[in-house]
Amino acid sequence: MTKQYKTVGIGNAIVDVISHANDSFLDIMGIEKGIMQLVERERAEVLYAAMEDRVQTPGGSVANTLAGLGALGLKTAFIGRVHNDALGRFYADELTKGGTDFVNDPVADQNMPTSRSMIFVSEDGERSMNTYLGISADLGPDDVSEEVVADTELLFLEGYLFDKPKGKEAFELAAKTCQQAGGKAGIALSDPFCVTRHREDFRRLSRELDFVLGNEQEWLELYQTDDLESALRHAVQECGLVACTRSGSEVVVLHKEDQAVIPVNRVVPVDATGAGDQFAAGFLYGIATGQSLDVAGKMGCIAAAEVISHVGPRPQEDVKALFSAAGL
Repeated sequence: MTKQYKTVGIGNAIVDVISHANDSFLDIMGIEKGIMQLVERERAEVLYAAMEDRVQTPGGSVANTLAGLGALGLKTAFIGRVHNDALGRFYADELTKGGTDFVNDPVADQNMPTSRSMIFVSEDGERSMNTYLGISADLGPDDVSEEVVADTELLFLEGYLFDKPKGKEAFELAAKTCQQAGGKAGIALSDPFCVTRHREDFRRLSRELDFVLGNEQEWLELYQTDDLESALRHAVQECGLVACTRSGSEVVVLHKEDQAVIPVNRVVPVDATGAGDQFAAGFLYGIATGQSLDVAGKMGCIAAAEVISHVGPRPQEDVKALFSAAGL
């Protein structure tokens, strides 16, 4: 039976607000360079006010991946929470305009505004993210449309939402519903600190899923080792299909006995925002269209290289044309 969607994602619905900043500005504002920090509402307002030449775009890790998949021509939908405020309506409208169905109606909750992430891009392309989670972090099972997750070939979950029990419940419900309807479900580990906080839950959920994506630090943290080969050996026994990105070094993709190691063309990033999200888009596009591990990994690398060549977390070039130019 043909499914309505190729990929449905569940994640934080976050408006990305991007601005350039030098290292002395980061020091003055007390911003730790190169990591994602959660901030409270008051701090979020101070940082937002300090940003110059802001660029505003709908973000959130999984939503960025869905935008990449949509640009490649796949039918996608997103499950997430926004407030019925200006930023929330902007988010829902922009996602819909980009071709991704926004499943949930904006919520009228005066206490919790729409989530936003203030991203300061340094001269070397590093991004320092200051995220106010707002209403999106309260996503729970009631927000999951079982009809939608049963009607997709792939379900992609965002590890950041593991920070609250309701998020875990939402994931388990969605994954089970998707798999029972014949789809495949997977997760992005999202962040090493997130993995540290929820290691056992991540490992338990991973054993029930069909694919898991993460970077080197996340895999090492998940299996509490400094030996990547050992971590990935554990991962492939527990998780089925596994992909590991390594920030400019080869990407490793594993499934049962199969392994692909994909060399990466090192480039100096203009803005590293969205690199992992677009790797996931290219890689999942390959999986959704029945490509080999090697080809899917190469597609992920091409999509990631495109997004770090400009400011913003979503593709600006025709990535499918880049695949063709690379002979894929």
